[in-house]
Amino acid sequence: MAGRIRADDITLVKERTAIDDVVREHVTLRPAGPGSFKGLCPFHDEKTPSFTVRPAVGAYHCFGCGEGGDVLEFVMKVDHLSFTEAVERLAAKAGIELRYEDGQRPREESIGRRSRLVEAHRVAAEFYAGQLRAPGEARTARDFLRSRGFDGAAADHFGVGFAPRGMDTLARHLRDKGFSEEEIVLGGLAGRGQRGGLYDRFRGRLIWPIRDITGDPIGFGARILFDDDRIQAKYLNTSETPIYKKTQVLYGLDLAKKSIAGDRRAVIVEGYTDVMAAHLAGVTHAVATCGTAFGAEHIKTLRRILRDEAGQAPARVIFTFDGDAAGQKAAMKAFGDDQRWASQSFVAVAPGGQDPCDLRHSSGDAAVRDLVDSAVPMFEFAVRTTISRFDLDHAEGRVQAMRAAAPIIQSIRDRSLRPEYTRTVAGWLGVDVGQLSTEVARAGRVPQPPEASRPTPPQDEGDDLARSAPAYPPLDLRDAVVNAEHQLLMVLVQHPAQIGEEQWGLLDPQAFSAPAHAAVMAALVDVGRPGERSLATWLGEVVEATPEPLERLVRELSLATIPAERDDAGRPAQRYVESLVLRVQEAGLTRRINDAMSALQRAGDDLERVRALSVELQRLQREIHGVRAARG
Repeated sequence: MAGRIRADDITLVKERTAIDDVVREHVTLRPAGPGSFKGLCPFHDEKTPSFTVRPAVGAYHCFGCGEGGDVLEFVMKVDHLSFTEAVERLAAKAGIELRYEDGQRPREESIGRRSRLVEAHRVAAEFYAGQLRAPGEARTARDFLRSRGFDGAAADHFGVGFAPRGMDTLARHLRDKGFSEEEIVLGGLAGRGQRGGLYDRFRGRLIWPIRDITGDPIGFGARILFDDDRIQAKYLNTSETPIYKKTQVLYGLDLAKKSIAGDRRAVIVEGYTDVMAAHLAGVTHAVATCGTAFGAEHIKTLRRILRDEAGQAPARVIFTFDGDAAGQKAAMKAFGDDQRWASQSFVAVAPGGQDPCDLRHSSGDAAVRDLVDSAVPMFEFAVRTTISRFDLDHAEGRVQAMRAAAPIIQSIRDRSLRPEYTRTVAGWLGVDVGQLSTEVARAGRVPQPPEASRPTPPQDEGDDLARSAPAYPPLDLRDAVVNAEHQLLMVLVQHPAQIGEEQWGLLDPQAFSAPAHAAVMAALVDVGRPGERSLATWLGEVVEATPEPLERLVRELSLATIPAERDDAGRPAQRYVESLVLRVQEAGLTRRINDAMSALQRAGDDLERVRALSVELQRLQREIHGVRAARG
């Protein structure tokens, strides 16, 4: 067959490639007897290692799932490559020039789709990096980096670049380099316009290349720089492509995997600049997700590198979160996945609520290292976050907080730790240890909610993703406030032009009482008003920005019948829309006032805290008075 790699070259590739070195790019191995290594299988989830590699025979086998073969079969399966692509990748690393049966390399289009798409991303990454150093509009990008404490060397180390504002600058560059329009579009580097021409996916933005664990570029993250950007979302990421699956990718893992494996410590931060700041500060274990929540596939990947195995000394997984409500929600989501780890999870929140990037810029490298070193156990953070919702100055609040904390204590894997944690939490709450012990025991007898009551993502995402999805409680539309929120979101996704710019600015996701509604509103805020985009294009971006379990809710909101009078153009009456905005705003302010009053009661002798809370309460009271006056 024309283009077939010669058999003796294939043999040479296998002979010159150490299978254990290739496997170590994905799995942390440890000795397991003469000539053997063991680790956690990359092809199925396990807590006890059953994946065995024998370098002398160039083979691997998992005694748990049965997967096995030589180094080529490993690369084909773990990186989803064709046989030809696997041979070519390993040959390139070994410095072997392959020969083909007809004396020539196959035509470009027959080499393999993944290799072509990765190469297109490599060329694009080089192009973006070069543009960052160019004169003119790229200065805005360089100024942004400097404002965050990053110099040219930092940008070079992470491959940061700049996407020019031209409509098809990258697309033309890639075509000149021999890539077809189909490859450029398939890789998510450009889209196709209504007239058939290509337009760059990212324009006028700061660019971060996203690489897989082996260092191959497979996607990009892009941050807004210019106020007139038509897509107002702060961050854009490559859409799902044949080589980029956001639920499986961790930004910075190619740079962090050696430190993670060596120290058996991983630090999960929230963004690209946080990864940069952490690494530059000496925390070279830092990685981040790419436009999605930290989930089951990310955990599987890190567990293999950490050697997160039952019976081993526990590894450390440290999450850093902003100190705001969204950060607390993210931490509680991480706590929900805590059972998936054999190691112990920790949470680090800077005293001022800063992320690692801001903390490094304001307080230096040492502050970032101290933040990570001072992380508290995930359990402690989860309990303190949970009980902070209750008024502990009154008996009723203490009882409610105790009942809320009991299931968390009950969920601790190591049962021998539960009595000690029970005593600790009882002290935080100011309740009798025996009283809390009774609640913990009762929590262990309470059955889990039926599967039907839990939110489920689309079926094709798989069971692991379903188990890792954020727990958004079912919507209770009998609640008047929740119902008003629901109707307001219908208006927002169906008739966004009905919400004026000033009204849009009043819509804070934290004003929504239902977590699902708050998440949808947060996506709307991130994407911004449609502007010149078509409604269909804008709505697609809203769906993409929404957490996956709630994508279906957005679509339902876009099709539901709005229970309102219509104007002459068939749109909801303006007075109806305004009343919804005010109703949701008032309910949100009421909740914030109650929270501030509860915090004021717990502030005790902390005069500075009392003063700050009093000022906040006065401001909130003025705001809600204005809203009520507007409602009449």
